[in-house]
Amino acid sequence: MTSPTSDGKRWLQRIARRTMTQRGLLPDFSPAALVEAEAIKGPAVEQGPAVRDLRQLPWASIDNDDSRDLDQLTVAAPADGGADRILVAVADVDALVKLGSALDAHAQANTTSVYTAAQIFPMLPEKLSTDLTSLGEGQERLAVVVDLTVGPDGAVRRSEVYRALVRNAAKLAYDAVAAWLDGAAPAPPRLAAVPGLDAQLRAQDRVAQAMKALRHQHGALSLESTEARAVFEGDVLSDLRPDLKNRAKALIENFMIAANGATVQCLEQHRFPSLRRVLRLPERWDRIAALAAGFGERLPSAPSATALEAFLTARRQADPEGFPDLSLAVIKLLGRGEYVLELPGEAVQGHFGLAVKDYTHSTAPNRRFPDVVTQRLLKAALAGSPSPYGVEALAALAAHCTAQEDAATKVERQVRKSAAALLLARRIGERFDAVVTGAAAKGTWVRIASPPVEGRVVRGAEGLDVGDRVRVELLETDVERGFIDFARAGGAR
Repeated sequence: MTSPTSDGKRWLQRIARRTMTQRGLLPDFSPAALVEAEAIKGPAVEQGPAVRDLRQLPWASIDNDDSRDLDQLTVAAPADGGADRILVAVADVDALVKLGSALDAHAQANTTSVYTAAQIFPMLPEKLSTDLTSLGEGQERLAVVVDLTVGPDGAVRRSEVYRALVRNAAKLAYDAVAAWLDGAAPAPPRLAAVPGLDAQLRAQDRVAQAMKALRHQHGALSLESTEARAVFEGDVLSDLRPDLKNRAKALIENFMIAANGATVQCLEQHRFPSLRRVLRLPERWDRIAALAAGFGERLPSAPSATALEAFLTARRQADPEGFPDLSLAVIKLLGRGEYVLELPGEAVQGHFGLAVKDYTHSTAPNRRFPDVVTQRLLKAALAGSPSPYGVEALAALAAHCTAQEDAATKVERQVRKSAAALLLARRIGERFDAVVTGAAAKGTWVRIASPPVEGRVVRGAEGLDVGDRVRVELLETDVERGFIDFARAGGAR
């Protein structure tokens, strides 16, 4: 029998499949879903006045280097009064994945693609998600376009949503585009190969930076998570590297936030219900305030996104190396987002972390089922048709998608923990600087910086709370269960 160290990828794949099943997720497609996928011979085709032809625009995708399930394209164009138009094209997944089909049933069961350290479990078969419903380079595809007019101050002045036919001129990657935008590297080959795309992306970056600045003025939080990506040499796990934010990721993030807001507003204008994505006021605001007090800063007694953002901005400038640890502590204390149903005319809580009131998930339908639901609602609204979902069905979907997203996150976390235990198995007895990321009756957890992994403090956890820094010693690892056990080796501050 092989060992975890020599055949790490297969061990982690087995753990991932087992954990998927334990968490109520389906690791495999049903025979009926596979038959439906096999019967689809090509991308969706539709013509008519409801579908605009925008293939001539210099669309481009920016995603991870290895991503093939491409959900969005972007393009910029000048507008009157010094404004800019930002167009976001979202893959029309509903055109091939029909409501009530076996493919739809699987997507609704899992509600999301599950990205584990050793294997991706796609929400839709790869024949669709990485090909026929993906906005791949050089491919003509149907899309739902969100057309934004953005002023020089970064504010969206107007928006329109419509269907269109688009073509991806260049598949680009975050890291390469970010390095080029920062002046640290030449233009990526695919970017350089498309005439005018360099000026196009610099215009998009300029607009995205203005949008970002405006959002942070309103209290959008500057947080940096340090999720690690597994690096394999063959089947051997060789490293866990942090997946850091960069300028290209910020460009896409800001456009997607704006597109999601415009989508909600479009549904509201058509008197359609919507699945909102919300992050409620943090329940542990007192602990967030205590963290700030530890740095000599004072936050108000009631949750305030603008006050928290001012504190985070100051800490990033004062201690950029320690900022990811502070971010992680704040993220843990903020809690998780959820989906809720909003009916026309009702007011629901917005997203505390993004500092926006109107927000949904609509821009990743190859990867998330709520986005498919929203897309169906949008297309019905634009066509003047009734809602494809009843109110009770949407309320049930909101709760189900929240629960399944949480389950998927736990699967991904479990496999990351198993990968981390595998990587640290040969470092028993070493000591690390750590930050406390969880403190409750069920246990205390810390995160070390290199590799960026979490483990439990099984000895000496008394008095520790989220955000404390502490020195720990690695006692034991268990790859199957993903356990990494530490002992406190010094005082906390």
